[in-house]
Amino acid sequence: MMPASGRAARLRAFLEVEARAVGFDAVGITLPDAIPSAPERLQIFLGDGCHGSMDWMETRSDERADPQTLWGEVRSVIMLGMNYGPDSDPRSVHARKDRAAISVYAQNRDYHDVVKGKLKTLAGKFASRAGADVKVFVDTAPVMEKPLAEQAGLGWQGKHTNLVSRHFGSWLFLGSIFTTAELEPDDAVIDHCGRCNACQTACPTNAFPAPYRLDARRCISYLTIENKGPIPQEFRTAIGNRIYGCDDCLAACPWNKFARVAAEAKFAARDDLRAPKLADLLALDDGAFRTLFSGSPVKRIGRDRFLRNVLIAAGNSGDAVLIPPCEALLADPNPLVRGAAVWALSRLMPRAVFVRLSERHADEADSGVLEEWQTALPVFEEAYPCAF
Repeated sequence: MMPASGRAARLRAFLEVEARAVGFDAVGITLPDAIPSAPERLQIFLGDGCHGSMDWMETRSDERADPQTLWGEVRSVIMLGMNYGPDSDPRSVHARKDRAAISVYAQNRDYHDVVKGKLKTLAGKFASRAGADVKVFVDTAPVMEKPLAEQAGLGWQGKHTNLVSRHFGSWLFLGSIFTTAELEPDDAVIDHCGRCNACQTACPTNAFPAPYRLDARRCISYLTIENKGPIPQEFRTAIGNRIYGCDDCLAACPWNKFARVAAEAKFAARDDLRAPKLADLLALDDGAFRTLFSGSPVKRIGRDRFLRNVLIAAGNSGDAVLIPPCEALLADPNPLVRGAAVWALSRLMPRAVFVRLSERHADEADSGVLEEWQTALPVFEEAYPCAF
């Protein structure tokens, strides 16, 4: 960190104490013009279409690339990190085919709510002490948090494009406080990935076309959360039982050996979301879905997209016990659910049974669901691991 003036040093010390008092594990300071290469990198990402259907990234790209475009009065950016390290390797659930894998960050409270509340508390205290204006941002705002966090000394952007910390591995939630106060910036952290490419090789869908580049269109987190349509055929098998997000690239990072389990109780996995049974999830109606995921970020994608994901996992399970609940969803009002049910059953049923089932649903009117039937029937194999 650069030498600071007396007042700036006192404000920095105040920040350190108060940030940890409200629950933040890392704090750093940078300047709003500290990421001059961000606009070009962002334009390459958008120009290549790697953002998929996330049009909001393109709509506010100017603000995203330059903090001063977002708020012209900002003089310093305070970056904060909150550890959400899990108490076990989240990849272990992948071997339990009758269970669902929910990303670590979504197994309890929505981190946006938790982090934003703490940011507001801290920002209020800082504004009062510094006599400065402040604005707080968490994830959903057009702020390039990871490059700013790197410049603020919290960590570095790894080859999986996420922030990596020497102390917390890949498990940090980020938030920022923009302020009119002039503070001394921290030194940026240098890249410590070296020759390691564990995060890239861990990706089931090859979402990294090159180190430090992510193609969201191939990312399981994008496919199961942001994507509003059917899961593309080419990725369905690779998704396995991941029904909301994916932790593989994060969990593979060797720096996680230094990470600590999250101290914040709100980030500890709920028992009912740690590895829920696919059979139970397939039975959820809208009310039961909302009740189960109350307070969780999973609730934001809605019951229909969620069941789409669960049905893909069911189709990958090889578990004939799941055939009845999957078949029941062929009558679901939502075509996205019906289409995913077709695919799941095509993987679980013997050929003759599936063909007879298709004949009973010849009156299907939705073109997308009809396409699922037409795609499944010609490539149907004679032998499946499931049997009656």
